[in-house]
Amino acid sequence: MTNLSSRYPDPAIIALDPRFEKLVLPLAVIEKLASGCRWAEGPVWFGDGRYLLWSDVPNDRIMRWDEISGQVHSYRESSNFANGNTRDRQGRLISCEHLGRRVTRTEYDGKLTVLADSVDGKRLNSPNDVVVKSDGSIWFTDPPFGIVGYYQGEKAPQELPACVYRIDPDSCQVTMVADSVDGPNGLAFSPDEKKLYVIESRARPRNVLVFDVTPDGRRLRNPRVLFNAGDGTPDGFRVDVAGNLWCGWGMGSADLDGVRVFSAEGDLLGKIALPERCANLCFGGKHRNRLFMASCTSIYSLYVNTQGIAGA
Repeated sequence: MTNLSSRYPDPAIIALDPRFEKLVLPLAVIEKLASGCRWAEGPVWFGDGRYLLWSDVPNDRIMRWDEISGQVHSYRESSNFANGNTRDRQGRLISCEHLGRRVTRTEYDGKLTVLADSVDGKRLNSPNDVVVKSDGSIWFTDPPFGIVGYYQGEKAPQELPACVYRIDPDSCQVTMVADSVDGPNGLAFSPDEKKLYVIESRARPRNVLVFDVTPDGRRLRNPRVLFNAGDGTPDGFRVDVAGNLWCGWGMGSADLDGVRVFSAEGDLLGKIALPERCANLCFGGKHRNRLFMASCTSIYSLYVNTQGIAGA
């Protein structure tokens, strides 16, 4: 573990709105936990084991960092070019696989269960990111990014439009819930689960969209743009207990690399500057107040003065 700064407060943590000052800690600095990846993605925290898993997509593996020892080692090779990861309400790993073109669940004994790989007899594209709602339903995005070449998967024809899907927790039925998102990428629910946010990554500029979740919790309606990213490229993100969006950010120029934090209304509150583009992030640690940031070749962390949503 390496601290990127020896100064308190860390100059890389920048408030752009007074509300951001309440979300960060003046005596916490950004720490580098691991490196050596080609494209780090999909971090997910396992509090019961005190470890972090994340995907190293082009290297076709899932990596593990242990909080107690600080050691890093391979958790799974091959991962079928896994990208996004999360946990279900029973604590099992849920992964989006580019190569398998499917969403899988890792059982307690390590075996894989396929949760979704097709819709109406047609193969999914390359599931990208995934979240689990409190009712146990699994929601995921399915852009074609993993089938356009051989770096993050294998080149293959696209059989379905890029959509957002829901897997029913009882019937396991896969239902399309949004087909109007141009390049659906990261997604997350609001704390009350009445809204679903989705990154529209093929829009120019990229948009962060927000949908209303229907009262039965099964469908989406009223899509609209929460904000556009300008020159930045939001990718994966998480929501804290106050409803703020913590978004992986980067590209364009070095001053864009890191994390940007927005209010639930889309106001930019502050940013965390990193030496690399941040692709995705999650909250973890004993109190869900440690932000883990998967950033190109490395994993970084920062203790913050808020908490991630339980189970997200």
